[in-house]
Amino acid sequence: MAEKSLYDTLNRHIAPTRVIVVGPYASAKAAAAREEFNLREPEARLAEAVGLARAIDVDIVGAELALLNQIRPATYMGKGKVDEIAALVREHEAELVIVDCALSPVQQRNLEKAFGAKVIDRTGLILEIFGRRARTREGALQVELAHLDYQKSRLVRSWTHLERQRGGFGFLGGPGETQIETDRRLIQERMTRIEKDLEQVKRTRGLHRKKRQDAPYPVVALVGYTNAGKSTLFNRLTRAEVLAEDLLFATLDPTLRAVKMPHGARIMLSDTVGFISDLPTMLVSAFRATLEEVTEADVVLHVRDVAHADTEAQSADVEKILGELGVSPQDHQRLIEVWNKADLLTPERREGLMQAARATAPEARPVLVSALTGEGIDGLLGEVEERLAAGRTTLRVTLAADDGAGLAWLYENGEVLARKQGRTGKTTVDIRVGPERVERVMRKFASATPV
Repeated sequence: MAEKSLYDTLNRHIAPTRVIVVGPYASAKAAAAREEFNLREPEARLAEAVGLARAIDVDIVGAELALLNQIRPATYMGKGKVDEIAALVREHEAELVIVDCALSPVQQRNLEKAFGAKVIDRTGLILEIFGRRARTREGALQVELAHLDYQKSRLVRSWTHLERQRGGFGFLGGPGETQIETDRRLIQERMTRIEKDLEQVKRTRGLHRKKRQDAPYPVVALVGYTNAGKSTLFNRLTRAEVLAEDLLFATLDPTLRAVKMPHGARIMLSDTVGFISDLPTMLVSAFRATLEEVTEADVVLHVRDVAHADTEAQSADVEKILGELGVSPQDHQRLIEVWNKADLLTPERREGLMQAARATAPEARPVLVSALTGEGIDGLLGEVEERLAAGRTTLRVTLAADDGAGLAWLYENGEVLARKQGRTGKTTVDIRVGPERVERVMRKFASATPV
């Protein structure tokens, strides 16, 4: 008996935390009364919450939908639903309850007392995911700043029942994390220091961005709802090995790679953090610097998972955030909608999407691709080239046979589209440049003429 007890104890420390996910959403009647309209069905929202929970490596032992007619100030949900979930917690011996909404500190504490288990809300869960995904110094600083801002109003000790779980930012980590144990004053001091560090990081990023702007390569940014397949598409286009998993928020830090286009020109391709509905405000502001690649990009590829049941709702969420970043969904010269995961479509669904695409104006027509199989990638690259060419000028420059320095300058300061050596030894170069560089090329090379 003693041996069994010891085994059980050891097994408990090895096994992942047992979790129940709760989706407390307004009922259709309540939402209509408050004029709150969500394109997602409650079941789909709960499924997404479960997907988020899976991203922190826990054992999900239950998922409960709670349709609310009104929000209770003390516990968010009504007493009957709270008691029902408490019974589930006891039945499944759950250690953690994830509530898919924004809870006040009072509501969180009251639910913890009622459930006899730790409780985190959607904000806390996303913070933990971001903490585990951050790889760069900037990403880690941004997560810590957002975490401290959230924690400042709660000031609770670490969750000791989860102390065996390491590898995250520490939000679900073990005891001893200073930011959880310190008082409000020390947290604020730490936040001030992080903000100063972030300013330095942003200045460095600004210098890097300036170098990229001075370079001839245009920037193409991938954006989309989390798990839409951006990183898989990035890997397909760059032949890189960026983390691409079937997980929400698999990519957090921005990644840049040079890509050679079909006609020889090069672009800088940027993979960015995935968007999500109801992203905590503190994270939107904290990761605005991360999304600066989007605001500066020459072309933005909005990657959509068209095989997902909630693709329209996901698209609306992305377009809303893009609008906040200054990228208009109607700017079809700059924005290309990429309908990804064609390999998962039924023949009927594929035909319906193709008809919808054909009915769209040519300048706004989406491109159907499968990042996994490579279907449609050539067409997508062609669209990108077309958009980039529209705002740029092609010049023809004739160089003397011995003008190697001039040839090198053209390669460094523009997109060399064609190069041909004549019988006399002179070299003719077709170069594409942005409008801000046309005059500079014309001044340097007297032979330069528009094509």
